[in-house]
Amino acid sequence: MAEIRPIEVPERLGTPESAPFEAFAALAESFKVETLGDADTSFGVDELFAFSRDQAYTERRRFGAWEGGRMIGTASVFWEVDGGVAAFCPTLGVVPEHRRRGIGSALLAAVEQAAASAGRTNLAVFGDHPIPDPDRPGERVLAPQGDAWLPADDPVVRFAREHGYRLGQLDRMSAMPLTGRAAEFAARLADSETASPDYRLVSWADAAPDELVDALAVAKEHMSVDAPSGAIGFEREVWDAARVRADERAAREAGRARFLTAAVAADGAIAGYTQLTNAPRKTVAYQDDTIVLAPYRGHGLGLRMKLANALALTRAAPERTRVITWNADENAHMLRINTALGFRPIALESSWAR
Repeated sequence: MAEIRPIEVPERLGTPESAPFEAFAALAESFKVETLGDADTSFGVDELFAFSRDQAYTERRRFGAWEGGRMIGTASVFWEVDGGVAAFCPTLGVVPEHRRRGIGSALLAAVEQAAASAGRTNLAVFGDHPIPDPDRPGERVLAPQGDAWLPADDPVVRFAREHGYRLGQLDRMSAMPLTGRAAEFAARLADSETASPDYRLVSWADAAPDELVDALAVAKEHMSVDAPSGAIGFEREVWDAARVRADERAAREAGRARFLTAAVAADGAIAGYTQLTNAPRKTVAYQDDTIVLAPYRGHGLGLRMKLANALALTRAAPERTRVITWNADENAHMLRINTALGFRPIALESSWAR
């Protein structure tokens, strides 16, 4: 039987002590390639390292399964330090030749025990999936909301259900081409401004302007709970200016360039914001947060902010060829905006709870 061991964050990379951490990153990336066909959505080891060093706000634990001196499985879990009972397992995988031997179950047990020991009793487990063939026969597993589904014989589905987890939500992973679209984005942005003349857009790279950092913290706190969450128990994250700056610092250390656009109301409040992230050594960008706070909805700010941010990205980083984003399948409003921008589905991400 494989041995399950925790993986510590090393003092630095490229040392004998960092070998388990580096092996974890490589194996986690291989699972992305196996399921999705590329490593576009994986974290490089330097990125994982940068985001793991400071755990003042988010506690992260990682585990590896070893057999014969080789890592053959990985799992990770994280939770908010100031949170309640929620924890999240974004990574759990075993190399193909060692599957169906109980190693995944042992890794899941390690994650569950780590979360429970910290008082986090509501664990959500995530998985990636290719989009199923609509003509595929057999049992379908439906999310509580939305129209997406997964085949019951999908390996992640089978594993989750065998361990008592139920499907809580399906996110649609979509991609949008960027190349050669700067003029289009500029023209559409100009047309969109008439719907929201009372809001000015402010765009920046990496670090928020000092005069907006407090308002951005408020918006980020709303972002943590305002997005549709299906049957998954997301909890409000506590954000302030210090956390915003710490998050920006970690992104810089990870080599991740960020582009943000905020809609600012007349009183200086951030009515909404959107964020794009460029990972190092890739030609893809990630569409991360997008939110319009409830009092400011109905003025087309979501589309306007996204157009402005996409334009800023194409001008600053023309090597980026596409954007990948994730949206709850039941989030019809945001999916309509993204479809209008040119996003098309490429995969699904499942969330499981029990």
